[in-house]
Amino acid sequence: MRPPTPDNDAEFLLEYAAQGQRVIRDLQAAQSAIRQLEGVARSKDGLLEAAADGEGGLTRLLIDPRALRLREPALGREVAAVLRAAQEEAARMAQEIADAAEGATAMPQPLDETFVRERVEQAARDLLH
Repeated sequence: MRPPTPDNDAEFLLEYAAQGQRVIRDLQAAQSAIRQLEGVARSKDGLLEAAADGEGGLTRLLIDPRALRLREPALGREVAAVLRAAQEEAARMAQEIADAAEGATAMPQPLDETFVRERVEQAARDLLH
């Protein structure tokens, strides 16, 4: 986006506002995508499967009855590992969405005091000439 000139201030501000609206829409879409994602993990033997949502909440745990043959401590470790892996996968996916949204949501630099001063000085010059 080009810096504004006195001749295109109105256009610049309209484009600035439109860009702000696009950023908000993109962030809302990213937020929605994160809420809908599901990170899934399976144990090496395929007897356990877990899923987690974009906020790290566990949404599913499937245990094949054959996994119950494991001793309790071993089964507990396997379940914990699969749950953790599902949460890590969901976090990775959420981070990818957040990173993509961050890159796509760049706003132009805000107008500073030099912009206002230049416009006031230009208005004063226009009145005197």
